[in-house]
Amino acid sequence: MRLATAQVTGKDRRVALAQRLDIKLGQSLVMTPQLLQSIRLLQLTHAELSQFIAEEIERNPFLEMTGAAGEASGEPQPSAPAEMRAEAGDWVAPELSAETSAESIADRLDTSLENVFPDDPGAAEPLAPDMAAHWKQTATGNGATSGEFDLEAVSAAPVTLGDHVREQIAFALPDSGDRLIALELADMLDETGYLRGDLGDVAARLGAAEAQVARVLSTLQRFDPPGLFAASLKECLAIQLRQRDRLDPAMATLLDHLDLLARRDFASLTRLCGVDTADLVDMLAEIRALDPKPGLAFAHEGMETVVPDVAVRAAPDGSWLVELNESAMPRVLVNHAYHARVSRSALDNADNVFLSECLQSANWLERSLDQRARTILKVATEIVRRQDGFLINGVAGLKPMTLKAVADAIAMHESTVSRVTANKFMATPRGTFELKYFFTAAIAGSSDGEAHSAEAVRHRIRQLIDAETVQKILSDDDIVARLGDEGIEIARRTVAKYREAMNIASSVQRRREKRALEAVAAA
Repeated sequence: MRLATAQVTGKDRRVALAQRLDIKLGQSLVMTPQLLQSIRLLQLTHAELSQFIAEEIERNPFLEMTGAAGEASGEPQPSAPAEMRAEAGDWVAPELSAETSAESIADRLDTSLENVFPDDPGAAEPLAPDMAAHWKQTATGNGATSGEFDLEAVSAAPVTLGDHVREQIAFALPDSGDRLIALELADMLDETGYLRGDLGDVAARLGAAEAQVARVLSTLQRFDPPGLFAASLKECLAIQLRQRDRLDPAMATLLDHLDLLARRDFASLTRLCGVDTADLVDMLAEIRALDPKPGLAFAHEGMETVVPDVAVRAAPDGSWLVELNESAMPRVLVNHAYHARVSRSALDNADNVFLSECLQSANWLERSLDQRARTILKVATEIVRRQDGFLINGVAGLKPMTLKAVADAIAMHESTVSRVTANKFMATPRGTFELKYFFTAAIAGSSDGEAHSAEAVRHRIRQLIDAETVQKILSDDDIVARLGDEGIEIARRTVAKYREAMNIASSVQRRREKRALEAVAAA
């Protein structure tokens, strides 16, 4: 329905305005909050979904998490068992006994407690038995009453790089001025342990001489772990080699030409360092043993354990059995009995509205989680059906597959399949893989043959390079010819792109490295 304005012009050029109501039918897509939430549930990981459900259970009184056996209790549990409160009675009495009551004390002292303790008449009050039981329950962990302390349940706060450096500063620098400069330099460390900043700015900011700042920095560079407070990779490696007493002129020259090392130009490095091939290989082994980013040893990032959402195993009839991982599919139950009991004692209409909304939200979440599990199982089953060759032969049997092909096969929208496969994992006899791993681009086969998966082609390129010898190093053109003989049509630039993505050096660099290793083996 819309409001229209009509314009009428008379002979005298006067304008008159009129209003009227028109009704118009139309279709539009409306995303309700429930629909948006259902879409969001599809792409949540196991950890995110568990956190979301925990928040909903805390907010909604009619939701309950199912237990290990798929059942949930409808009655609230007591804060501490009765036997635990009884055990707590040996050190915190639930109530004053007859011997310690106010009357017995007054009889023995022949006076009243009000005369002795005016501020405390001695009223008999319980000494917080529930709190005592809570303390015992917390100390034993999991509410156990055995009295044994669970040390594994207690974790210390991780030591950061700043904490580790400041602790060494307190012992290594007795002078307060030097400590102030050292703390300023410690604040300029990045997460890798490198010093980011200019020493002249530090000296100007603190009003100190640059020579004093340089002297303090020299002390800091002897801290543990070796390599801290370096300004570059070359300096970081030099600090570590100096502490090992291995920074000789040949090694210093090698550090000055790290670009040649990155290009694997061993012939030039041998000539510049003035060593033979065997000595150069030993020097490179020492370089590899160093830590280029010593500060990362104190990086404590949260690690999330991968929990497979779907498990695939061989069935007795030779097919594949696809099952949902129950531990990765949290479920909730709606306590209708509790809702009926609470609804009877509702005080006003606002309470009834609140209870109705909570029940509706609980029912929706229960249905959404069930639909999410069904959708994941449906998509995973179609993936297994199409990637049967991968489960049997490994990466070489991986077939090209797109989201649209799977969506059309199971009568779903392509965006829904994309959300389902995001951050979901499948446990297979070949290992645990993300569902997105099975969707790869297609590379055409020669002579209108069957298309090949891009991941399978990358795997074949790595196999060809691993099998090459120093006498026969395969160039990108040679790899293209080999793949063409196997029925894979691919361009040379695509081979180079795949090779660089797998961090494989060029044929020239691989030839240099293999020749150096062969010379060492011959010596």
